[in-house]
Amino acid sequence: MIEELDGIGDRLRAERTKAGISQRELARRLGLSASLISQLESGLSKPSVGTLYAIVTELDLSLDKLLRGDENAGRDDESGSIGQNGRVSPLVHPDRRKVIDLASGVRWEQLTAETEEGVDFLHAIYEVGGASTPDESLMRHHGREYGYVVSGKMGIQLGFEVFELEPGDSIAFDSTEPHRLFNRGDEPVHAIWFVVGRGADDRAHGD
Repeated sequence: MIEELDGIGDRLRAERTKAGISQRELARRLGLSASLISQLESGLSKPSVGTLYAIVTELDLSLDKLLRGDENAGRDDESGSIGQNGRVSPLVHPDRRKVIDLASGVRWEQLTAETEEGVDFLHAIYEVGGASTPDESLMRHHGREYGYVVSGKMGIQLGFEVFELEPGDSIAFDSTEPHRLFNRGDEPVHAIWFVVGRGADDRAHGD
């Protein structure tokens, strides 16, 4: 596995500074504390799923750019082998997936060898007690999500409704609807997840 959160704090600080936004102002816009932004930039804390989406939206970044920086955005030569034609192989072995360990017991494993524009194709893992937001707040962003639960029991709140997904269950929903994903059982949840069209974000918010 290739950890992708290394250096994210420095890139967050650089992109925030480039945008001319102070830590306090970014925190205000996202409904977070300035101390949390400081901790994220210093590498002392990891963002939740919702916070990560909110940051890339507010700074008008792609997730790929924030995680890997300008020089490496869109380059995936570490995760895929080079084929005879000189291109990155479309095959990704489990030990070569790019991994993002987020706060609140959530891990994303990228299932594509190269970054797909406007599409996140992920193996999502929610540890026992894990959730897309650390409290019971909801997040929203542009795009549409498609999920399939491989193992475990996942809870998904969409607005005022809560759905329970067990192995073999699937779901699709508009990401602009306030939502929260969480582990509802006593074993880790493994799910295959697509987020399509997130790049259309303008001003969505998450916590």
